[in-house]
Amino acid sequence: MIACSECTTLGSGYWEPKSKRSTRIIAKTRPKLSVLRKKHRPTVTESLELVGDFGVRVRRAREELELNHEDLGRKIGEKISVLRKVESGKMTPDLMLAKKLERALRIELLVPISESRTQAIVLSQPREITLGELVRLKEEKTEATKERKQS
Repeated sequence: MIACSECTTLGSGYWEPKSKRSTRIIAKTRPKLSVLRKKHRPTVTESLELVGDFGVRVRRAREELELNHEDLGRKIGEKISVLRKVESGKMTPDLMLAKKLERALRIELLVPISESRTQAIVLSQPREITLGELVRLKEEKTEATKERKQS
């Protein structure tokens, strides 16, 4: 959930539901490393950006190395569908995937922001309106309506 700075002071940063205690002992298994990585994937840092033609570069490099999607997927530990989406431009790779592709295909996908500003895609997304801001806007609107009715 996205919250404004005023709303974040009203709650805690982390919430976990209370679990019911069980009388049975359940053996806990450790999650696979790939699952942990996917949950906490870092995004592209502010000093790096993704080149604009990343899909074309990935496809060209894969074909030059004579790899199919399945071979490349096995090599870097990614799904074939993800690789196809990246190549077609339907999906923008995150920092971790971009680095894997750079290493496996020996290409450059992440460049410093100062380079090639016209062909690069900055991966930061605009901030959406928060619930607190929405409430404040509604209150201002109702106050303005009341003032108009009074005059």
